[in-house]
Amino acid sequence: MIVWLGSRLTWVSVDSFDDKLGQTHHDIVGGSWATELTVAALLLVAAAAGSFVLRRVGRRVVGVIAALIAAAVAWIPLSLLLGGPDPDRVFGLLTSGADSQRADDPVALNSWAELTDVQLDALGPSIALAGAALALLAAVLIVVRPGTDAPKRTRFARGNQRRARVTRDLEEDPESGRVLWDALDADIDPTDR
Repeated sequence: MIVWLGSRLTWVSVDSFDDKLGQTHHDIVGGSWATELTVAALLLVAAAAGSFVLRRVGRRVVGVIAALIAAAVAWIPLSLLLGGPDPDRVFGLLTSGADSQRADDPVALNSWAELTDVQLDALGPSIALAGAALALLAAVLIVVRPGTDAPKRTRFARGNQRRARVTRDLEEDPESGRVLWDALDADIDPTDR
């Protein structure tokens, strides 16, 4: 979610001059600068949800995939923060309409406009980078310590397996209503204890 929040903020501020429109100002958000951020944020949320649902091996696999996604996501704002915005890319985004994503007036700049100032707004990329770092840390933690699986319970267990489980549960918690019903279902008298 932090990556998505960072992608909604302004990453690049642009001042341009056009002989018909005059001086104009445009802000390019992270989702326009790198459209893959939104998809990556959704994949990281799905990986987080999957880590709660899956068993131990599945959590490790999802953790490795999430770590790769987080590392790839971290590269995008890091390269912008270290290298600065590319004026040719900024010009291409504003003249192609990829920045506005509006059907009624897609082009923000005319092709003959000149960019007078291109400034990096570091808050958006920094937040996206921090979110990617947290996602990477969480993914590595899931890979290293995936937790333990709950005992697999199935209603198709053999009778002797079910009785052994119920006997063990009766010893651990003889007052539990669920255990008492399980004992009766397994033909064990819970009052004999």
